[in-house]
Amino acid sequence: MVTNIPEAIRILGLAVISFITAFALTPLVSKLLFRFGIRKQIRTSETAPVFNQLHQKKEGTPTMGGIIIWATVLGLAIIFWLLAKIFGGAWEELNFIDRAQTYLPLVTMFVAAMFGLFDDFLGVLRIGPHGGGLRMSQKISLYTLIALIGALWFYYRLDWHILTVPFLGNIEIGWLYIPIFTFIIVASAFSANETDGLDGLAGGVMLFAFGALTAVAFALGRYELAAFSGVVVGALLAFLWFNIYPARFFMGDTGSMALGITLGVMAMLTNTTLLLPLFAPILVIESFSVIIQVISKKLRGKKIFISTPIHHHFEAIGWPETQVTMRFWIISVVSVAFGLVIFFLSRFWT
Repeated sequence: MVTNIPEAIRILGLAVISFITAFALTPLVSKLLFRFGIRKQIRTSETAPVFNQLHQKKEGTPTMGGIIIWATVLGLAIIFWLLAKIFGGAWEELNFIDRAQTYLPLVTMFVAAMFGLFDDFLGVLRIGPHGGGLRMSQKISLYTLIALIGALWFYYRLDWHILTVPFLGNIEIGWLYIPIFTFIIVASAFSANETDGLDGLAGGVMLFAFGALTAVAFALGRYELAAFSGVVVGALLAFLWFNIYPARFFMGDTGSMALGITLGVMAMLTNTTLLLPLFAPILVIESFSVIIQVISKKLRGKKIFISTPIHHHFEAIGWPETQVTMRFWIISVVSVAFGLVIFFLSRFWT
């Protein structure tokens, strides 16, 4: 354990640097969002009357704040890599770009962020149905395309074809790895998008999830992956400082899509696929509420919830927005702790 202490300090240091960088970037990004009118457009009352009533006051709030998160992570990765290449020495300790561990999550984050940025611009310009932006079916198609590319890369290039089951160990699943990988990425991206609906909700939930995966990667000895995840945590914490109620800006799809897909990739890289629902329980609850609502309306012609995702249902029955967010955070913390206990007990057991 003593030999791990320098790595722990390094990862903590990178997280702190990320927090300071993202915090310093925020005034500039916020000013640019205001100057160029990058503001949230609320869906029309005809298509989402309950949501419109609850959130009409938020129209005009700057969006695309997720830029702060992924720009910090990718910017620091590139800067430290260049400094390590040019000067070497101590700068190499800050470089967390590693072919085997962090190439895939870094590339995935960038690609997903660009897709999300495009969707946000459509929303700001009111291009598209229901107030602007891509249809959910179009988003899912994009998620699936990204996920399928990643799945094929893992299966054919990296020769990954096992699923880790807590207390049972690794199970050979062969080609089934491809559809399972695809499902996990699509589900995490969709769920992150649905969760991003209240001030501080998605940011807090993702903070706890990536915090858990940082601990997992560190325990597995994948220190570069842990460093990457720690940098995400630092950037998320700075973002959350300004995103809690009343939010200065919203995350937008450029943030939720990047974080959701990267979260799924991180789970696959750490073989914690089956623990992901415990690391991000709110994402599961939010997405299931939407799925159940759609099925009920199709089959019964009736709604189960007043509005979905489910955080809007609780708003509609009278819970203050901050109360919904705080209670969902509490659920996340308890579930993450339980998930980590299972992870470490499983390692000891097997």
